[in-house]
Amino acid sequence: MKKSSFVALILGTVSGVLFALGMCMALLPEWDAFLEGVIFGGIGLILGLVTLLVWAKMEHKTLPKLNGKNVWRVLYTVVAVLVLGAGMCLCLVWEQIMWGTLVGLFGIVMLIGLIPMIKGIK
Repeated sequence: MKKSSFVALILGTVSGVLFALGMCMALLPEWDAFLEGVIFGGIGLILGLVTLLVWAKMEHKTLPKLNGKNVWRVLYTVVAVLVLGAGMCLCLVWEQIMWGTLVGLFGIVMLIGLIPMIKGIK
């Protein structure tokens, strides 16, 4: 494993955990830690951006361009992840196993659709 990949792995994991913990803290009323959750989530987001910058610098690569195609890919990814999460919520929170499974599978198919969208089909 290259050093840049290892650094990105560690920083990405830490930023993801901080963001996820922050969202749990902010959104679960039982924890009564909304402000702290927003702070942790913000730190996780900032660390995620720092991870991207550090990795690009170590790999001597430029950041992706901000064009319509990349914005569309990001929006599509966000919607696909939200659909998958909605399916999980249907199953786990509202106990709608059949609908949750169908919605979750649709979200997974949407995420798999990212592969040809980004890499293309040859």
